[in-house]
Amino acid sequence: MAVWRELVFLVPAPQVERWSDALLDAGALSVQAEDADADSPDERALFGEPGMPVEQAGWQRTRLRALLAESADPQTVLHDAAAAIGVAPPETTELTSFEDQDWVRASQSQFEPIPIEGRLIVTPTWHIDDAVPPGMVRLILDPGLAFGTGSHPTTRMCLGWLARELRPGQRVIDYGCGSGILAIAAALLGAGEVDATDIDPQALTSCRDNAAANRVTIRTHETSVPLAAADVVLANILANPLKVLAPALSSLLRPGGQLVLAGLLERQVDEVAACYPEVDLRVAEVIDGWACLAGPRVR
Repeated sequence: MAVWRELVFLVPAPQVERWSDALLDAGALSVQAEDADADSPDERALFGEPGMPVEQAGWQRTRLRALLAESADPQTVLHDAAAAIGVAPPETTELTSFEDQDWVRASQSQFEPIPIEGRLIVTPTWHIDDAVPPGMVRLILDPGLAFGTGSHPTTRMCLGWLARELRPGQRVIDYGCGSGILAIAAALLGAGEVDATDIDPQALTSCRDNAAANRVTIRTHETSVPLAAADVVLANILANPLKVLAPALSSLLRPGGQLVLAGLLERQVDEVAACYPEVDLRVAEVIDGWACLAGPRVR
């Protein structure tokens, strides 16, 4: 059975692209860059958010993971790459080895059915034969190219809000729909009309395909298409777009309609809510430092 090796070390942000290219030229099969400060107070967005300029190509402390074949000599690859870009090799590195395996099965094992509020269960197709718990509705969804599988806290909180608060027959807009999981959930939970929008044509295709797999009707649109006001508007995006889009999202709400915002960290709650003076936004839920805001349009 083949054995793979992974060479791991830290590089400063300005050197990320040069190191990545040099490692590939030196024989690495792939190179993955990640934030060495992830899940800490120093974690930061790599590319920023829409409406914000790109600060640099990498994180301040970037961890590189270079995948090597069993036959490759890690130190030779490392020194050749360092020489190619004219820097000294890193003083500290980690080297791990692992055997080849069924990567499809390993990937699938990360995605188990996700129950939501006792009303909804998000199920990948490889669990399609599992029994649905009594009183729950199944939402079939596989991981794909568009964001939204139900595993991320922001998505789970929006699904939880829908399971608790959505009333039958309400008109719903999923703004920035990604995979369409929120729009599909709304339809399965009894929404009367559901519109899903996104700036990414690939996301709209994914949304349509997932809606068909769940046998629900959802209208998909590019975000530039005008829509009639709705009873519920959901936007699971990021904090900066939520601030920039405040006038547009507020205008999509009927008087008394509910706005649900996610994709923001708990520390960003006040600055996002301040952009929506027409909506009485309150913290609906917090999971792992992520917050969900929800509330009615009051004027």
